[in-house]
Amino acid sequence: MVLIAVVAVLLVSFSLFLQGTVLAFSTLYDSWQETFTNGIQSQRGSLAVEFLEIVSTMLKAVVFYLIGVGLYSLFISPLNLTSALGVESLADLEQKIISVIVVILGVTFLEHFVRWKDPLDTLYFAGAFALAGGALVFFQRVHAGQGSDLQQPEAKLRARRELFEHDDEQRHIEEEDVMRAAEATEKKTDEKVKAEAGAES
Repeated sequence: MVLIAVVAVLLVSFSLFLQGTVLAFSTLYDSWQETFTNGIQSQRGSLAVEFLEIVSTMLKAVVFYLIGVGLYSLFISPLNLTSALGVESLADLEQKIISVIVVILGVTFLEHFVRWKDPLDTLYFAGAFALAGGALVFFQRVHAGQGSDLQQPEAKLRARRELFEHDDEQRHIEEEDVMRAAEATEKKTDEKVKAEAGAES
């Protein structure tokens, strides 16, 4: 069942990457043609907006790609790629997706700002962006450290080394990793108990 969802999401990601690539080549061709015809001054604002649309499309593709590989790694088979990106739990996946969404919101606002067709609408959009972006950042702060990204940095670095230096995508979970994770959990539990005991006293 999860594999069906993974394939569907990755197809959406591939489609967006492909559309972004086509849009990039098309925009480059049109911009250079316009430059040779009417000069660079004729398209300063519009050119920036078109390139920002390409960036926005690619970032949306990244969101779907992260969801696809994240679901595959969490529910089907662990991947070094997701571990290297710091996605080893649903909480990690949420954090990464929210980060990219905030960037997409920023790029979209920059598009509106560069167009500057209606200052009042731009101001309204800035307020909406501040509310939405602030809520997402607050959500990240509240849930910070609840995933495994910050709890096992050595596993993340090991996965990166295997992926980028040794080109080995097969994940191996060593016994020492399990013991280290258990010790970290036990230590955190002891600290929490001591903190609660200190607060009661």
